[in-house]
Amino acid sequence: MDVGRQVQYWQEMAEYDMATAGLLVGQKRFLPGLFFCHLAIEKILKAHIVKETTEHPPRTHNLTLLLTKTNLLLPPPGEAFLGVLMVYQIEGRYPAFYPVAPSQSEVDAIFEKTKTMLSWLKEKL
Repeated sequence: MDVGRQVQYWQEMAEYDMATAGLLVGQKRFLPGLFFCHLAIEKILKAHIVKETTEHPPRTHNLTLLLTKTNLLLPPPGEAFLGVLMVYQIEGRYPAFYPVAPSQSEVDAIFEKTKTMLSWLKEKL
């Protein structure tokens, strides 16, 4: 495996998904937007796993599990925030379980926290 190429792939996909999240949130499509926030963090964590282990990342969407496969220590309240994002990945994959969409202010806060976390994780690559 070309580790550098794989890391670049996961990082580029994370950035693409974050941009998609921004478009969706901007159009008030909150649940799909938050789903893409989750995807962005999932993919940047997978970039870290590839870089640190030189192996393909596990096929899981569990952010907490992915974090344990890295040497990263998220600044508080990073790990708790992963739990917030996990709600939206489950709902995005199983629409029958969609929760009530959060308010605009809640979505904006989650979106901003995701951008901050993504930026921090990119810096650590």
